[in-house]
Amino acid sequence: MSQLYMMFSILDRNKARKFLDFYQDSGIEVNFSTVARGTAASEVLDYFGLESIERIMITSIVTGETWKKVRRGLQKKMNIDIPGTGIAFVIPLSSIGGKKQLQFLTQNQNYEIEEESTLKDTKYELLVVITNQGYTNLVMDAARKEQAGGGTVIHAKGTGMEGAAQFFGISLASEKEIIFIVVKREDKNRIMKAIMTEAGMESKARSIVFSLPVTSTAGMRFMEEPEED
Repeated sequence: MSQLYMMFSILDRNKARKFLDFYQDSGIEVNFSTVARGTAASEVLDYFGLESIERIMITSIVTGETWKKVRRGLQKKMNIDIPGTGIAFVIPLSSIGGKKQLQFLTQNQNYEIEEESTLKDTKYELLVVITNQGYTNLVMDAARKEQAGGGTVIHAKGTGMEGAAQFFGISLASEKEIIFIVVKREDKNRIMKAIMTEAGMESKARSIVFSLPVTSTAGMRFMEEPEED
């Protein structure tokens, strides 16, 4: 069995297609891409001979074994260590809502379902909801009914969506919205269930939801229980 991770790749936008092809060749069939902007100072760009700080962020679900293989390929084949090319890193997943969703996200990767992983002393979880474009309100309405707070939304484009039919019996649109919601750990399962029920694969939203452990926070006092005197 293998640990599951969410892999983030922040790359030179002009090289996005090359990296997506590399990921798919490495067995990572499903990827989500969104445009980003780097913050390097102009003198740094001049030093490395870069004309633009436009970036693309690719998110993918990978097993531990896949990450080891991909990491070697990123360094030796894709030359990610060359300044200005980009970075890639992984964060362990806590859970994914639904067996078919898990199989879809990890297709072509050798993964056996194991018990939900948790990190000790984590008070919060980050819910990541991938939904069809235009259905953010449906997702957030479902989450708020279970006392979730606000969320942050980014627009993304999915690759590998054509493989959804064999898992769900339906096609998935490539245009996506990714919603990030920080919730209390004890509320996570209830909120995930509400999203899956009201905005999941049986709805027009076709949402997939999973969670990442949050080890430390700031600015979350509105979610804290009142302290006793």
